[in-house]
Amino acid sequence: MSISNYKPESKSNSEVRSLSAADDSATVAAPSTIDNLPAQNTATPDQLSFAHDAVLLQEAVAAVLGVKSLPENSLQASGIYVDATFGRGGHSRLLLTQLAADAQLIVFDKDPTAITVARELAAEDKRVHVIHDSFASLTESLAALGISQVDGLMADLGVSSPQIDDGSRGFSFMRDGAVDMRMDTTRGQSVAEWLEKVDDETLANVLYDFGEERHSRRIARAIKEMSRYTSTLELAEVIKVAHPKWQKGKHPATQSFQAMRIFINNELGDVDSFLEQSIPIIKAGGQLAVISFHSLEDRRIKQFLQRHSKGQYPEDEKLPMPPNRPRYFSKPKRIGPSKSEVAGNPRSRSAWLRTATRTDVVYQSEQSSESMQS
Repeated sequence: MSISNYKPESKSNSEVRSLSAADDSATVAAPSTIDNLPAQNTATPDQLSFAHDAVLLQEAVAAVLGVKSLPENSLQASGIYVDATFGRGGHSRLLLTQLAADAQLIVFDKDPTAITVARELAAEDKRVHVIHDSFASLTESLAALGISQVDGLMADLGVSSPQIDDGSRGFSFMRDGAVDMRMDTTRGQSVAEWLEKVDDETLANVLYDFGEERHSRRIARAIKEMSRYTSTLELAEVIKVAHPKWQKGKHPATQSFQAMRIFINNELGDVDSFLEQSIPIIKAGGQLAVISFHSLEDRRIKQFLQRHSKGQYPEDEKLPMPPNRPRYFSKPKRIGPSKSEVAGNPRSRSAWLRTATRTDVVYQSEQSSESMQS
């Protein structure tokens, strides 16, 4: 099985509800979500009570609004903004305090529990519209609302603290639960189901490519010696025993769990798609702000912004020439958490926020650019 050809379980194209004043829930279901999500709030109080500190909160919201820092009073910014990873709504709630009454905030999330929280916020604030889908559906989902461009686009990548803290989701190697790891538990196969079918070589490649695990083959063989996994602690213990070299202060299952989670959710593929879609989606002068937590994500964002902010110059030309790739973004920046934030929220220590401003260069698809050059 080729890693590059992996795709999550396909989704059917069911009806997408259009946005209107009559839609009291202010929730827009993306393809295949209407039948899968119950109308009633099914999250338990325990599910909704997780403490969650949004990372780089002030910095990300200021960046998506195009200001250096948030003022004491609301900016009253008009326009359309997108929080592509709602989570428990930390960034969205602060952003709403800075938006005018006529502004709109579109929020995405794969996680059904996050969608429950988002719907509650939408019921309180009619500026909020909710889409239960990956941000890889950005263009399609916004088009269903009659939206072609937005003023600001924000994302907080990876797994959230509430997802890690909820052992039943399977993301944590420190809490017992089913070996699931799906962001969206309403579709696709779990890690446990995948492990039953995958061969040693493919598993080893996943651990190496998505977890940068140097001992991937040894760990893969140990994992495949067991035919079925029903417990995350059991899986973590197998990896722990198989791992020949432990790093001080780091659980030996860390990289393997990360790899399986990234793979089963097609996280890097979704990030690549999201970034490319951001070019035509963001208006001239609009803002892109993306938070990442590990090098695989951050490297993608960095290279994307470099590619589209510096342009690409012909390699075989000695004379000064204009770039043959348009400069779609300007002012790329990288911002890290403050010392005080890391002290108060240790999980923020690996976070990086990358921001950029959309230029007024009209978007051309790669195919169009190539045909024009030829």
